[in-house]
Amino acid sequence: MNTVKKPLTPRIPVQRRRDVIENDAFAAFARRIIRAHGRRVADGDVEALRDLVALSADLDRAITDAVVGLCQFGYSWADIGARLGISRQAAQQRWGDRP
Repeated sequence: MNTVKKPLTPRIPVQRRRDVIENDAFAAFARRIIRAHGRRVADGDVEALRDLVALSADLDRAITDAVVGLCQFGYSWADIGARLGISRQAAQQRWGDRP
């Protein structure tokens, strides 16, 4: 049985852009972790080398997911290319065939 009273449940409008303030801090945190992982390997943790290299593939997948999501969110190839310092054609050639 549905007990939700529609008049009391406001519909939240969908916004095109969200103000996300913590992105710079979050990215800086991720960079610090990756660099620390590299230093740990360099200090003799040879077993962790494979995991460190695997981060490269994970980062490539994360970038692809981000670009595909931005396209689905309504951003153009020109918008994406401008943020990456590449042309819209280069961005579309690299990520355009993805679902």
